[in-house]
Amino acid sequence: MEIVHFNQRQLAARWNISEATLERWRSVGIGPRFLKLCGRVLYRQVDIEEFEESCLATSTSTKARSKRLTTV
Repeated sequence: MEIVHFNQRQLAARWNISEATLERWRSVGIGPRFLKLCGRVLYRQVDIEEFEESCLATSTSTKARSKRLTTV
């Protein structure tokens, strides 16, 4: 099984957010898990999808099961 990785730019494009937002999330410990290899930040697709799954809700009053995206 091949492991697919996204860089910061690719993930920002996937979610239509700025790269600065991802940088801020990493600094405060929210968002998907990431790898830091040789100074490069990479996100495994499996971790991205797991994080997306944890943010699913059925109503506005439903809380996610893991760290939610919040305004920082």
